[in-house]
Amino acid sequence: MRGRVVLAGTPIGNAEDAPPRLVTALASADVIAAEDTRRLRRLCASLGVEPRGRVVSSHEHNEDSRGEDLVAAAAAGATVLVVTDAGMPTVSDPGYRVVVAAAAAGVPVTTVPGPSAVLAALAVSGLATDRFCFEGFLPRKAGERASALAELARERRTMVFFEAPHRLAASLEAMAEALGADRRAAVCRELTKTHEEVRRGPLAELAAWAAGLAKIGEVTLVVEGAPAAATDPATALAEVLARVAAGERLKDAAAEVAEATGASKRDLYQAALAARSPR
Repeated sequence: MRGRVVLAGTPIGNAEDAPPRLVTALASADVIAAEDTRRLRRLCASLGVEPRGRVVSSHEHNEDSRGEDLVAAAAAGATVLVVTDAGMPTVSDPGYRVVVAAAAAGVPVTTVPGPSAVLAALAVSGLATDRFCFEGFLPRKAGERASALAELARERRTMVFFEAPHRLAASLEAMAEALGADRRAAVCRELTKTHEEVRRGPLAELAAWAAGLAKIGEVTLVVEGAPAAATDPATALAEVLARVAAGERLKDAAAEVAEATGASKRDLYQAALAARSPR
């Protein structure tokens, strides 16, 4: 009988956010792989649950070797529960290598969805949520951080980052320099906790504010995407017509060029129709 690997999201601050399925999973799993076994014990105590399975550590320093053991246990029929200190495993947290090993071995992988700092920060940021990307932690070294931000300068989607509190001010300053002092952002600290705080404003303003903050608390940054580059209407129309001549549908070509240039999809479509009509 084959078992499975279960990735379970854990509260990011408030234990009351734990879903009922997490309590059931903690009580019934044959093996629980925790990023920090002490924090797992504290979580279980707050939820009033006593794990019946074997509890082992699985963190960034031992995940390769531990993952093989976990997948072997699941292949032999065990239910292996993977949890991290907070949030969803694999999202800037351990778990990814276990999933890769399980997939390679044909072992089923499922989830117990739970709290996410990424989605919570995005939701309260006041910035666009229809298209976004998660960039994790920026590099610690100033030069590498600047290079990473330079690559993101033209990213149109809303960007979400994690950051350590003692690097917050430096990262905001680097963002203001690379992305623009007036680019809007939100600093989300201690989400779901007693001292939760969301500060919104231009990057330069947030950088000045963060310089005087105490270097404590979990931080998630949400940054506005780059504005659409202004494109000459004639250039945009020429691009649409070139795409159509290459075999693309007019409707699709107008939509993609409009998305890339910020032009009106309707105006591009109508202009292309007029340009293609016999005079």
